[in-house]
Amino acid sequence: MISLQFITHQTERYSYLESARMALEGGCKWIQLRMKDAPLEEVEAVALQLKPLCKEHEAILILDDHVELAKKLEVDGVHLGKKDMPIDQARQILGEAFIIGGTANTFGPFRFTTTKKNLSPVLGLEGYSSILSQMKEANIEIPVVAIGGITFEDIPAILHTGVNGIALSGTILGADNPVEETRRIIESDL
Repeated sequence: MISLQFITHQTERYSYLESARMALEGGCKWIQLRMKDAPLEEVEAVALQLKPLCKEHEAILILDDHVELAKKLEVDGVHLGKKDMPIDQARQILGEAFIIGGTANTFGPFRFTTTKKNLSPVLGLEGYSSILSQMKEANIEIPVVAIGGITFEDIPAILHTGVNGIALSGTILGADNPVEETRRIIESDL
């Protein structure tokens, strides 16, 4: 079974909450609530609705950027980007019980994606293979999740690089039936 992280996205068809709900219904066990330019109050309102849904589906819920809010709402963790709070500072605030994910500055997306601004250079398969090889040589053991414009057809080759999982948004939300597309990805024998 594929380790899939779903990154919420608002489209013309779906709200942030609806996008997460569909991924959960499709069997996804890891949701990142990402509402980049939304006011904090709106992020909190959606997170409060999403938290019980994640609990019901036995899924992990992490917030993008909002360390203090993650602590206040007692979600599972946060994801920090290049311009967010430093990871060590977030760890001081959150303690050891929370998951802290981070965007590595040397990592770029798998390919160009419209859901993310200010992209690092595109990595492709060779980039992920190279980074994972360097990590192995340096005895660095942290989970690596591939992200950025990944399609269903890309998944087998990406997993072959040794990444621990994939993060998707547009591939799922662009499908005719996002719930079924999530299920197809997770249950595929790639």
